[in-house]
Amino acid sequence: MKTDDEGRAGLLYGIGAYGMWGLVPLFWPLLKPAGAVEILAHRMVWSLAFVVVALLAVRRWGWIRELVRSPRKLGLITLAAAVITVNWGVYIWAVNAGQVVEASLGYFINPLVTIALGVLLLKERLRPAQWVAVGVAAAAVLVLSVGYGRPPWISLILAFSFGVYGLVKKKVNIGGLESLAAETAIQFLPALAYLLWLGSQGSATFGTEGTGHAALLAATGIVTAVPLICFGAAAIRVPLSTLGLLQYLAPMFQFVLGIAYFHEAMPPERWAGFSLVWLALTILTWDALRTARRSRAALAAAERAAAAAAVAATTGTLRADAGVASEPGRTPAVS
Repeated sequence: MKTDDEGRAGLLYGIGAYGMWGLVPLFWPLLKPAGAVEILAHRMVWSLAFVVVALLAVRRWGWIRELVRSPRKLGLITLAAAVITVNWGVYIWAVNAGQVVEASLGYFINPLVTIALGVLLLKERLRPAQWVAVGVAAAAVLVLSVGYGRPPWISLILAFSFGVYGLVKKKVNIGGLESLAAETAIQFLPALAYLLWLGSQGSATFGTEGTGHAALLAATGIVTAVPLICFGAAAIRVPLSTLGLLQYLAPMFQFVLGIAYFHEAMPPERWAGFSLVWLALTILTWDALRTARRSRAALAAAERAAAAAAVAATTGTLRADAGVASEPGRTPAVS
């Protein structure tokens, strides 16, 4: 019963995390007239403030000593902070520039980019279905390039930056809250310096556009940290295959918002490109579920075989003992 409750809680955490990421395009326009870079800087500063409070609440500080003593991990965290800065900045700019649909495409193709990075950087071998999915995705990018009259740079930058971020986070292997704290600590001083410079130039909107605007800028820390905390709670409670399916909620919400709320254009060639992306994701998901099912079946078969071997070994030992006991003048050994 406890396992079922944990699974349900994990599912709700996952839906909450990806749902919030999917609805966040509604938040960034509220921060105008602040520009994308100012919003990004506030996001970095206030995210650190939020995670420090969270760490004080849970009293988790031991990871800092371990991180400081590992130059390799520090370097990886710095790289993660750099690529997620690019990702955040481009995403905020895209939403406020009326490119929500193209931004959503970036997160649709992110799983495919992650696979491509695994092949290029980690020398991983793809299954046939994964090759087909990657090929279909490449065709989709070509079709969308024709439709946009240019390569979908926003989508590609978002997909590759988040793909590299995920790869680096895998190498660092520390918790979500701790990782966010380390990354925002690295981002904090440059972000604060930019905000102070902006204020000295009289160009800052924080404090000049009213209390409500200042509160919204401060809320960027909550908007950043809460979905990540929910994601971390989901990751330890639900299977990876379930988490993989949930990740499509965020770009789907963003795509629907782009069309229905922001009224972005979707000419036929863009529908064709997105359809190819969705086909690639369908192939990828089918292959992942099939592989997971086969792995579970193979594991169950191995466990049954091991149990049968153990029973056979026990039976053989008992028969041997019985045979010794039945010999005249012999008694079985007592252990």
